[in-house]
Amino acid sequence: MTDSLRGLPLPDPGLEAELALGMAQVEEGLKEAVASDDPFVADAARYLVDAGGKRFRPLLVLLAAQFGDPSAPGVVPAGVVVELTHLATLYHDDVMDEAQLRRGAPSANARWDNTIAILTGDFLFARSSKILADLGPEAVRIQALTFERLCTGQIRETVGPRADQDPIDHHLEVIADKTGSLIAASGWYGALMAGASAEHVTILTQFGERIGVAFQLADDLVDITSESMQSGKTPGTDLREGIPTLAALFVRLSSDPSDARLQELLSRPLTDDGEHAEALAMLRAHEGVVLAQRQARAWADSARELLVDLPSCPARDVLGSLCDYVVSRTG
Repeated sequence: MTDSLRGLPLPDPGLEAELALGMAQVEEGLKEAVASDDPFVADAARYLVDAGGKRFRPLLVLLAAQFGDPSAPGVVPAGVVVELTHLATLYHDDVMDEAQLRRGAPSANARWDNTIAILTGDFLFARSSKILADLGPEAVRIQALTFERLCTGQIRETVGPRADQDPIDHHLEVIADKTGSLIAASGWYGALMAGASAEHVTILTQFGERIGVAFQLADDLVDITSESMQSGKTPGTDLREGIPTLAALFVRLSSDPSDARLQELLSRPLTDDGEHAEALAMLRAHEGVVLAQRQARAWADSARELLVDLPSCPARDVLGSLCDYVVSRTG
């Protein structure tokens, strides 16, 4: 069973078997996509593929395809495309964030250097584009729109909110672009490749966007609340690297004088182990975590509301379960 299916309620044995087969085919497709005659390129390109991961995006492709013909020839390649795109962004993100770990192992930029990590991400984008060329112009258009949003989100995060913009709204917009857009594309691809109706394609795209935001908000909370490296990185990594999260933003916007010390700590990267431990303990006890958890739940609930307009079937039940799974997971 893949990491994507582990812990996810799958009451229908037929669907479980179909998803397991589809995910195995995606894994094979990923290995083929990162292969290269150059040993160094092949080693760098498969580095994050071999590290594993949740494979949440290709799983959503396969689930969305259940509302059409799940055996349609473009479904599995679309699952490979979204995961390759996701992995490419991770190579680039680690350079932007100067991260040292990725999924519990040294990041590509730490193992090699920033230039290799950036070029490897570009290589994966190129390989995903090669697959897309065989899926038709609509698939290429989806990728272009998604890539535009991925870049826009990164720019917005780097520049920060406008003077007249609410920092919380800005943060949620960044998450929608950087994470929600590709998960939305996963629902879009799966439904489109399977020949689902236009109405169902729209619903599954919107579902992906909303659950994608919930997924990222929950992921950021895991980094704060987990007591181990379940998330694939040391707890409090975002704090150490000065990466903004919703819980930290709630603290920074607080007018309570008792939050002054934590606000000062959260205003900068925390490279000192003592300060990092102090900030992590204070943040875990702060109401900001609760407020961020409510936001994650609200986005997941809004995704679930869309499902009522899909036909009743095991895949719809699993999508509903995903709404609970993304906000209740601990790693």
